[in-house]
Amino acid sequence: MSSRTKSIGILTAGGDCPGLNAAIRGVAKAAMHYGMSVVGVQDGFRGLVENRTIHLDGQSVSGLLTQGGTLLGTSRDKPHKMRMGSEVMDMTEVAIANMKKMNIDCLVCIGGNGTQKNAHRLRQATDIGVLTLPKTIDNDVGSTDITFGFDSAMCIATEAIDRLHTTATSHHRVIVCEIMGHDAGWLALGSGIAGGADVILIPEVPYDLEVVADHLRERRKHGKRFSIIAVAEGVRSILEVEAGEAEIAMLKAGEKKKKRKKSSPGLHVSEDGIPLVQEAVASRIARRLQTLTGVEARVTSLGHVQRGGQPSAADRLLATRLGTKAGELLADGVYDVMVAVQGTEILPVQLSEVAGVKKVVPPDHPWISTARLVETSLGDRR
Repeated sequence: MSSRTKSIGILTAGGDCPGLNAAIRGVAKAAMHYGMSVVGVQDGFRGLVENRTIHLDGQSVSGLLTQGGTLLGTSRDKPHKMRMGSEVMDMTEVAIANMKKMNIDCLVCIGGNGTQKNAHRLRQATDIGVLTLPKTIDNDVGSTDITFGFDSAMCIATEAIDRLHTTATSHHRVIVCEIMGHDAGWLALGSGIAGGADVILIPEVPYDLEVVADHLRERRKHGKRFSIIAVAEGVRSILEVEAGEAEIAMLKAGEKKKKRKKSSPGLHVSEDGIPLVQEAVASRIARRLQTLTGVEARVTSLGHVQRGGQPSAADRLLATRLGTKAGELLADGVYDVMVAVQGTEILPVQLSEVAGVKKVVPPDHPWISTARLVETSLGDRR
């Protein structure tokens, strides 16, 4: 088969996650199978602007499947808003000029929500094609059932919760485990259910600490002298949500936003309003629950551990499927799409339909009902 695409560039952008190297390998090997030449762009969109590239061939992608991280490096830089020295500049035209120097027909961008938006914005400014793959441990990219990196991170978080059970049981403590997820609770919800957490708090379900404390006290009454709480880092209480809605209503009504010394429950400021310490949400929850229940509470924050290490078998398979499908689409000359998982199929979705769309946990999702049926509290009164 003769490929309509002769040369491609590949970059990885945004946060790192397991499976990036497997995806690079999948795209590159499939592209080479169809006779394309492959250029690797280093360190995301910044490498594109600074024209830092490497040639990818069969030898350079050999052995990548099982490796964590990314051979190409990554960054969170945006072409249209990039810091260059002491200034923030629009480097879109420079990025496009370098793409033309590379003589590529299409740029393959592997990343999460931010990458989808940046790739779409770049495509609108050039006639060079763009194709994307969805990756993120948060699983919050729209139009795809799952992103690679999610399964690996969920396995890591589940193992951490498993390990916390032993120390919580031994010391009869409440242990709050903070898991990544600013706006979407897929990771905390999935690992919380798999790890048997007694309470799971996610951004999509505003919580009431009195409800959580009641649940913990009820467990103690039934002889369960320890509890594990899985908390997504972006959770908000019912009071915080209501306060935010009230502030939005005030702004819509034309009222000026008043200066506050404390803009959130975890933010401490000096007398002149300078932020001093941002208390982690898990720490704040643990401290207040210890006061409400009288039970000793401890905090574990998994942080970037969730992004590290080798990809799981599921992520290796998924990243390879996405990558090879990308190669097939490129051979057919299909650009301006994200390669998505829908059911059992890998399908192209128009990038314009994906950019700016975040997938959060819906209230009627089966995982929500599953958690409730095994008597896991979600911090609300339902």
